[in-house]
Amino acid sequence: MPLEIPEFQEQLQRCLAAQRQAYFDDPVPSYAQRRQDLLALERFVRDHTEAICAAISADYGHRSRHETQLAEIFPALEAIKHSLKQLRRWMRPQRRKIDRLSFGLASNRLVPQPLGVVGVIVPWNFPLNLSIVPLAAIFAAGNRAMVKMSENSRHLARLMREQLPRYFSSTKLQVFDETGGVGVEFSKLRFDHLLFTGSGNTGRAVMAAAAANLCPVTLELGGKAPAVVCEDYPIATAVQRILQVKCLNAGQICTSVDHVFVPERAVDAFVREAQALVPRLYPSLASPDYTAIIDQRAFDRLVGAMEEAVSKGGRLVPLLSGPSMDPLSRKIAPHLLLNAPPDCELMRREIFGPILPVLPFRKLDDVVQSVNAGPRPLALYPFSHRREVQQQLIDRVMSGGVSINDALYHVAQHDLPFGGVGESGMGHYHGIEGFQTFSKLRPVFHQSRWSALSLLAPPYGPTAERLLRFMTR
Repeated sequence: MPLEIPEFQEQLQRCLAAQRQAYFDDPVPSYAQRRQDLLALERFVRDHTEAICAAISADYGHRSRHETQLAEIFPALEAIKHSLKQLRRWMRPQRRKIDRLSFGLASNRLVPQPLGVVGVIVPWNFPLNLSIVPLAAIFAAGNRAMVKMSENSRHLARLMREQLPRYFSSTKLQVFDETGGVGVEFSKLRFDHLLFTGSGNTGRAVMAAAAANLCPVTLELGGKAPAVVCEDYPIATAVQRILQVKCLNAGQICTSVDHVFVPERAVDAFVREAQALVPRLYPSLASPDYTAIIDQRAFDRLVGAMEEAVSKGGRLVPLLSGPSMDPLSRKIAPHLLLNAPPDCELMRREIFGPILPVLPFRKLDDVVQSVNAGPRPLALYPFSHRREVQQQLIDRVMSGGVSINDALYHVAQHDLPFGGVGESGMGHYHGIEGFQTFSKLRPVFHQSRWSALSLLAPPYGPTAERLLRFMTR
């Protein structure tokens, strides 16, 4: 039986109070303690890899085991490994320049210190990745964490709730399932920082709830990330790199290619290459390597959006032979959408599925204007070997991140920050930026035995005049 809302509130508040008290008792964990936390996180992932793959597949209805290892297990372990390797350097205080007023006798430091208790709200599409990767940064920064899983990740949430207490005390890490109403109450808690990954609409609600506590938030949202295949780039290579990413997790990725701009003359070649490529990746819709749509609501939304696009004059091109979808397994074959109606749902909102609109263009300026007319995307994927064209797109189209001549790869670089801009999110994490996001970079000024300000105290006289001339010269 789901808990009533007051019970949730009490449980959440009790956990937060216990974690905050533990933080006050030990506000700055040592390098050895943080390393121990990261190693425990790594052991959890390694000890339960097969169980994690099975749990996520059960949550999806079917999810390729290899995709889970590629997109969840591997990034999680790499994030932990990167944090372990860099931790000592990240923790080191930075020396900063002393201004003239101190005459070099004082000292300035920038000291990274833990914020305290960090809340993490995790989406269903990559639930292990998007819980463990942030935790690697949160623990490296010396914090404690409360993690709220998605209602679509019940099997994985159960596994984490049952097994993580073997690795962490509840005052270090506590995982909560979503059983109705938990997310709302979770976002109202007085965290020291809150990380949310999910849709823009939910992100707005989370930010509004956090604002009541003046809780800083990092929002990782999404949007319509475009790929742009420029005139000089080989179509076959572009198709292979774009479609392989678009088919990954059946397109249910916030940084997946949402739509692609293709030179008008090359659209037919793009379609032919796509029709040849996808059957080599997935011989049929029943392929065990092809992932299902997460739930019935998402399946119905995508089917309805496809039907609407066709009714308004669009043309769907299925990229697998046989049935284009299977309601029982909730699988939808990869499709291209040609003649995409501008006012259809597939063009108005993030697709989050295996449908790829192909948009012809004549001039690159038209592409820039089209992208800039909408919200700023989480990712931009230019395909060109010409440096001046790459730079033109980087300069003129703002996005959260950029992968040139490939898709998605910037997300997997743990020494690059990940985050959106505008409606695709705010703030970032991964690597040192993640460590800094979950730290207070605390300026510390240490005055020497003698203070120059004593010479500037009223009543001002010739000494003060000379000192001010020295300071302002």
